[in-house]
Amino acid sequence: MLTDFTWLNEPRDWTVEDDVLTLVTEANTDLWQQTFYGFRRHSGHARLQPASGDFSASVVVRGDYHELYDQAGLLLIVDETHWLKTGIEFTDGLMHFSVVVTNGTSDWSVIPLPQARTDADVHIRLTRHDTAVRVQFHLGDGLWQMARLCPFSDGDARIGVMACSPERAGFTASFKEFSLGAPISRDLHAA
Repeated sequence: MLTDFTWLNEPRDWTVEDDVLTLVTEANTDLWQQTFYGFRRHSGHARLQPASGDFSASVVVRGDYHELYDQAGLLLIVDETHWLKTGIEFTDGLMHFSVVVTNGTSDWSVIPLPQARTDADVHIRLTRHDTAVRVQFHLGDGLWQMARLCPFSDGDARIGVMACSPERAGFTASFKEFSLGAPISRDLHAA
């Protein structure tokens, strides 16, 4: 589980047991830059390792989502104002698959998951090809769904898992089966 890692905002409470990373968020943690809300936050917890060139990263995430904006997933980051976070975010009373791309300022896109249990494993995959990133997910059925295709830097970055809880402390998230390797096919309609 992320062997060559560094923490961004290391939480006080985290463990790795049987290759599962579990962390508990601290109060008011988030990653966001300006848009709509007008604030800048770079306090989210992330366990990251270097990434360069083209690659695919994937992880299986589970969380105790029940407060507004509880979130857990993957983070691809160049610096404080250039990053992409993706995963589950709890909003409007249910889980959503969420992607935020920040290039100076943040945007936000969501896919409601009304069928998903809040204790479900969610599989997330992020693939970089040159200056494009593809984000996919599935809910255990193996059928990858594309959530986003967006421009992103092809320079050196860091990739890993992240969790935030903007409205509280004590959100617990677990991550397993993290992998970072060669990119999947560029065929957008292949598994």
